[in-house]
Amino acid sequence: MNILSPEWTAVLYLIAAVCFILALKGLSSPKGARRGNLIGAAGALIAVATVFLSTRFENVPLILAAIAIGSAVAVPIARRVQMTQMPQLVAGFNGVGGGAAALVAVLELAHAEDPWIRLAIVFTMVIGAVSFAGSTVTVGKLQEVISTRPLIFPGMRWVMSIVVIATLVTSGFVIATGAWEWAIAVLLIGLVAGLLLVLPVGGADVPIVISLLNAFTGLAVAASGVVLGNILLVVAGTLVGASGTILTKAMASAMGRSVAGIIFGAFRGGSTAGSTEQSDRPVKSATTADVAVQLGYAQNVIIVPGYGLAVAQGQHTIAELATSLEARGVTVSFGIHPVAGRMPGHMNVLLAEANVPYESLKELEEINAEFKNADVVLVVGANDVVNPAAKTSPGSPIYGMPILEVGQAQQVVFLKRSMRPGFAGIENELLFDPKTTLLFGDAKDSLTQVLGAVKAL
Repeated sequence: MNILSPEWTAVLYLIAAVCFILALKGLSSPKGARRGNLIGAAGALIAVATVFLSTRFENVPLILAAIAIGSAVAVPIARRVQMTQMPQLVAGFNGVGGGAAALVAVLELAHAEDPWIRLAIVFTMVIGAVSFAGSTVTVGKLQEVISTRPLIFPGMRWVMSIVVIATLVTSGFVIATGAWEWAIAVLLIGLVAGLLLVLPVGGADVPIVISLLNAFTGLAVAASGVVLGNILLVVAGTLVGASGTILTKAMASAMGRSVAGIIFGAFRGGSTAGSTEQSDRPVKSATTADVAVQLGYAQNVIIVPGYGLAVAQGQHTIAELATSLEARGVTVSFGIHPVAGRMPGHMNVLLAEANVPYESLKELEEINAEFKNADVVLVVGANDVVNPAAKTSPGSPIYGMPILEVGQAQQVVFLKRSMRPGFAGIENELLFDPKTTLLFGDAKDSLTQVLGAVKAL
């Protein structure tokens, strides 16, 4: 006997759905992100509890065992993951969600007689398999166990075309016959499609693909809700699919690209390549004492953080440096590019962790108007988002991407490990500008030395 009546089940599902909507609202800004996460978690808890109290399960011990195993694996990973690895974690969990939806659809095929339900099952299997395989590749590219270069082979277009046709044919057989053999074929072809979709994507475009695959997983979950007759899954999946699609479009626009160009750009040489070659052209370098003098006696300093700051875990040091400069009467602000780091909001979260005031974080449109008034711009571990090639080199893979106009400042200081190009794999002409000074070394170590020198002024 079910503990909850259908009426109470509907009410609790509605409450959970509202929680999910409020969670997305909270996640739209750094100030509300923590609250949004908590509200979303509360909604998920309500949803799971409602399912247990309103459904007669035959295999409760197996379900609880699966939950226990999943929690035992996921919780330690989530707690130990570094902020620099957060995109990999998001991609991995997203892929698992898509794979789970696909497997549920396969199991439900045995109970499906209605062709429309079978259509929903096939849709879930294909999209879920694509999301799982594609997300696995994105994790590998971000972790650099797979080359960040676009991986293509001769005739790849034709292979992709064959895969698409094979997907349609096998899907038709599943809808017509309901045979599990054809369902397995659909899953396998979907996995191949996911690999072929993401392997040709270059390194700097991977975060956008993660967002796109997140939208795919949302659609797969929504379709599985149709299969299971669970309205909350439909609502939750639709929310994820819609928000993921909006985020994908916003990220692509922030890079001055189209989503189609990002996914299929490698076929015509337009995707980012992630070169590792270093330039041997001469540059003007400085010591930490030189940089400290530049910053300490400036009136207006803008700091541009990038992925290198995240890798070095230097957010607390740079926050302390900003505080020390402000104590000397220097105006300090942070310029945040929409795709700084490797996912939207990465830098905001990193700096918020170091208690940098939200009002000091300024987005691209706002901060670009202020660079011309800056005495010094300190670029820490960022390269592609300040590279003028985005405006001056039509053949560049980042051409058309809106950038932070740091070149308008009086002086520019770059903190870099080496002359290796950024994630997009192209040289930055700003490094060779007479107004630019480079300080080589680990970002955290360099910032620590500069901070000490500023305090000693």
